[in-house]
Amino acid sequence: MATAENVAQMRKLLEVGFAQADLSVVEDVMAPEFVEHQRGLKPGLEGVKETIRTLHTWFSDFELTIEELTYDEDTVWTRNRARGVNTGSIMGHPPTGKPIEIDVIDIARFEHGKIVEHWGVPDQLGMLLQLGLLPRREPVPTS
Repeated sequence: MATAENVAQMRKLLEVGFAQADLSVVEDVMAPEFVEHQRGLKPGLEGVKETIRTLHTWFSDFELTIEELTYDEDTVWTRNRARGVNTGSIMGHPPTGKPIEIDVIDIARFEHGKIVEHWGVPDQLGMLLQLGLLPRREPVPTS
């Protein structure tokens, strides 16, 4: 059953770990056998740390704010807002200096007060469009 402890752990991971780049919280909130289900992320605790480092390299002023949070049994869901200005090389592209603001959905399953599984859905398309890394095309008129 999801408890206040699970919610507090999720908040700690997002508000301290991701938002403040404090890697020390990863072991505090995640089980050693943690499984990552988000496409493109590396597995395990080291994968989480690498993701945090990468975000703060791409966006030196990276922010992550929890907009909504809910829970049921052993799972916590959040809708977050990620913001930052691209000041680091991203996916092989030089820094753009452009800001982003995207939604991120996170789902975490807990056992014994630790995250054992994570699913994430960041608006990667929105980020790439905002950074100008994908061309915007005008709709093709239909006749």
